[in-house]
Amino acid sequence: MAVGGVCGSSRLLWCGLSGVRSGASHRSSVGEFMSSPSLPGQVPADDGTAADEIDLQASLTALSRLSTGRLDLEDLLVQVATFAVQAIPGADGAGLTMMERDRADTIVASAPFVREIDAIQYVGIGEGPCISAARDGATMRSGSLGGEPRWPRFGPRAGRLGVHSVLSLPLLTPDGVFGAMNVYAHGKDAFDEQSARIGELFAVPAAIAVQNAQVLAATKRLAARLQAAVNSQAVIDQAVGILMSRSGYSPDQAFDRLRQLSQTQNTKLSVVARSLVEEAVRRARSRHTDG
Repeated sequence: MAVGGVCGSSRLLWCGLSGVRSGASHRSSVGEFMSSPSLPGQVPADDGTAADEIDLQASLTALSRLSTGRLDLEDLLVQVATFAVQAIPGADGAGLTMMERDRADTIVASAPFVREIDAIQYVGIGEGPCISAARDGATMRSGSLGGEPRWPRFGPRAGRLGVHSVLSLPLLTPDGVFGAMNVYAHGKDAFDEQSARIGELFAVPAAIAVQNAQVLAATKRLAARLQAAVNSQAVIDQAVGILMSRSGYSPDQAFDRLRQLSQTQNTKLSVVARSLVEEAVRRARSRHTDG
């Protein structure tokens, strides 16, 4: 996410939600909300609020059932964004951006129009609600993007694409902010205080799910690199053995010869070794066929 050194910095910022709320207190607010007297089966404040809370509860339940082991990282992030649309009143689509140190940001969207809007913010101009949310440490909300003075370049472009409302939420963990969730609506003034409150509550378990997926993906990448290293070493050892049998080299002499070939050909050592092993296999098969 190219966000002018704010969202995209490798040194992640700690951003609170609605007044720099701490992660611990924000997590406790989820429990307070879900145990409030307005949940289904109890006495709601009004029908609209009860319906919103039912949607939130359903989305949180679905979120808790996401399997990080069965979905790849991007698919899981898309699911989280989709659940956000279901949970937050007024939402038409949502995008989710995950930041990783020393890696390109992962950006997904629940709908094509969201990807188009986020591309303006992250790639096109480096201005928008996500950047402001990280910089100011607060949830960003606007119901009239076309005339929004906080983002004079982003807002009109979003408005011309028919998107007039946004709710941007940093994804928080005890380690800091490592992503953002941007929720969009086509209509004006789509997100009220209730929408913002529900969005902030949903963002807490969403951040946990995304972080778990991030850790699992990083672990898989490390395992793949280690396996590749093991495989490369095995091929190099085979090539050393072949050179020893052909030329009577010692192990060190054979490895030095292999390294010389690598430098002369300007090719990785493992590639030279694999080529030598494959050549030896072809020769052996040819002799076997001829015999």
